Amino acid sequence: MADAEVATKAPENDTAEQSLFPGDTPAQEGVTIGDHCMTDRPTPNGGNPTGEIAKIADVDVYITKPGDYPHSPSKLLLLLSSGTGIHSVNNQLQADKFASEGFLVVMPDQFGGDPAPSSTTDPNALQESSPSLLEQVKLRAAETAKSFMIDMWLARQTPDKVLPILHKVVEGTKEEFADAVANGEGIYAVGYCFGGKYVAMLASELPDTVAWGQAVKDEEQGVVKSGPLIKAGAFAHGTLITKEDLEGIQVPISIACVENDQLFPDEVREAGRAHLEEKQIKHEVKVYTGVPHGFAVIGDYEDTKIKEAQKEAFQQMVGWLNAH
Repeated sequence: MADAEVATKAPENDTAEQSLFPGDTPAQEGVTIGDHCMTDRPTPNGGNPTGEIAKIADVDVYITKPGDYPHSPSKLLLLLSSGTGIHSVNNQLQADKFASEGFLVVMPDQFGGDPAPSSTTDPNALQESSPSLLEQVKLRAAETAKSFMIDMWLARQTPDKVLPILHKVVEGTKEEFADAVANGEGIYAVGYCFGGKYVAMLASELPDTVAWGQAVKDEEQGVVKSGPLIKAGAFAHGTLITKEDLEGIQVPISIACVENDQLFPDEVREAGRAHLEEKQIKHEVKVYTGVPHGFAVIGDYEDTKIKEAQKEAFQQMVGWLNAH
């Protein structure tokens, strides 16, 4: 099992972009997003998705259901993915895994048809052990080009684009799967990497303009707020998360973190934990050691410790959702 620092209490990037929140802090000053958020690990043997791509409110979604639905009641779960998006086999298998636990899972295309560049298998898992000098030069050139493409992509994936898409899907699922929403007395959400930030935002009460992806004007008075839009949430190794994202959370939340994670810095995590404790919001924070960012997403690893941590993080999230 992974070593985990656990804090459970009940009653715990925005870098280049301009924040929607006046005075919002940057998530971090260094690395903003990594390969584990942008590429898939090799798919485990025998992994075949069982859901389907459909549309809800004119947004592409991957939908997967429990085997006994609708004969047995289910709960509605939004799954917000990493940058690899809804066509990633690993993300689809992750959604299927939640469906096997009794959730009706909707994974929206939160990127509006614009997933991360080079959303394929993790190159670190396939690279040659001794590339030639020429191959090394080519690899460095490709990495530089990819870094530029990723920066451009991140500049496009901002709350003013993503939040309206998620709002449409939330409203659409309430209509299309009213039985599951009613059975769970609301909508649940899980997120990985990029998706973690938006689980936090859906778990918050936001100014109505921000909730629909519009900046708050400094002179605006008496702003109408809306949300939270989910009943409870969980996310693993979030990226581009600010202290304000965590401080806005108002519903039960479970967070799976990586020790010394540059993409989710300790100071951001601890500021969020302190706020959740102060406001007596039900929360759970686990810090996993000896694992990489992105470990919780389905994907094949040789390291037994990472495999066990992946299983543990999934049970952490499922257990939290079932308990709330």
